[in-house]
Amino acid sequence: MTEPASLIEGAAPFELGEGEKGVLLVHGFTGSPQSMRLWGESLAEAGFSVKCPLLPGHGTRWEDMQETKWRDWTGAAQEALDDLSARCAMTFIAGLSMGGAIACYLAAENQDAVAGISTVGAAVLNEDPRAFLLPVLKHLLPSLPGVSNDIAEPGMAEVAYDRTPLRAAAELLSLQRATRERLSRIGVPALLFHSRDDHVVPASNMSYLAKNLGSNDVRLRWLERSYHVATLDYDRHLIFEESAAFFNELASESR
Repeated sequence: MTEPASLIEGAAPFELGEGEKGVLLVHGFTGSPQSMRLWGESLAEAGFSVKCPLLPGHGTRWEDMQETKWRDWTGAAQEALDDLSARCAMTFIAGLSMGGAIACYLAAENQDAVAGISTVGAAVLNEDPRAFLLPVLKHLLPSLPGVSNDIAEPGMAEVAYDRTPLRAAAELLSLQRATRERLSRIGVPALLFHSRDDHVVPASNMSYLAKNLGSNDVRLRWLERSYHVATLDYDRHLIFEESAAFFNELASESR
């Protein structure tokens, strides 16, 4: 029997703050809550209750993702959302990359519980021409080199796997498909960030979201100095400040 892998340093889930407004943070594919920690700390300082779960298969070793399904990831995020909603008067969701797709998925599935969403480099499309080979490749190759640490700022690093497990990558495609099918059901305001120089998720993802979300309040914000993991990059403070202001604006309008 294989021993369970220990948690990578810095990859643990976290909860911060005690405000009446809650924000669920969702990390990306092969990543960890570490990529969301600075954002969470900033939101907590701004008066929000923040929760960031560690998605199943993440934060240990890439092999642990091989048996996880996309519903395991959305299920863990749903459980965290339920917890926040039970103790907060108003709840928002924010996600990075795959976490942005999960934020959209949960907003569609919990229309009465989510007051707004914010995404950073949301991955709802897969335009890699090799993607159609995944159903076959996942049986032939266990993994490929990873896509972590796409960060422009020197000295900043992401706690993430250095390999991309192909079975899990096929599950990501299924999650993206399920999310796209639900976008028209999302009526809450959305603040979307995307780096112009993102080497992992093409900017066409933000344009696609803007066109297909059911909300009549969709705000787009281009990031000029960052790469994909913008929550750890040069533009992070812009993301932190503008998302907090956005959530506070929505909270004040609901009074």
